[in-house]
Amino acid sequence: MKESTSAPDWKDRHCVPCEGGIDRVPAEAARRYLTDLPDWSLEEDGLQITRQLNTGDFRTAVRHLNAIAELAESEQHHPDLHLTRYRHLRVALTTHAIGGLSENDFVMAARIDQILS
Repeated sequence: MKESTSAPDWKDRHCVPCEGGIDRVPAEAARRYLTDLPDWSLEEDGLQITRQLNTGDFRTAVRHLNAIAELAESEQHHPDLHLTRYRHLRVALTTHAIGGLSENDFVMAARIDQILS
């Protein structure tokens, strides 16, 4: 995957299998991509993006977690999901095979936003 010069319409794309061998998305490009994904934050290390959700109740948190899990399986790109204090869901995206961000992470972020809206 080559790096784009501008943020594409992520929600219309699908993840591409990654077994490594591609360059990470640099932090500068990640910040630019996140302008279209305002609910997501770039972590300080520049290796992952995260979204925090306060769902209000346990059932909603689990419903969101399950919907994200279904999407992850269909895209074969799996986020780290953290459910704490029964209603706080944190979603972390990174491409484990390259130890940092790939375009797949931004595709998943946009698609997760779609199912949560």
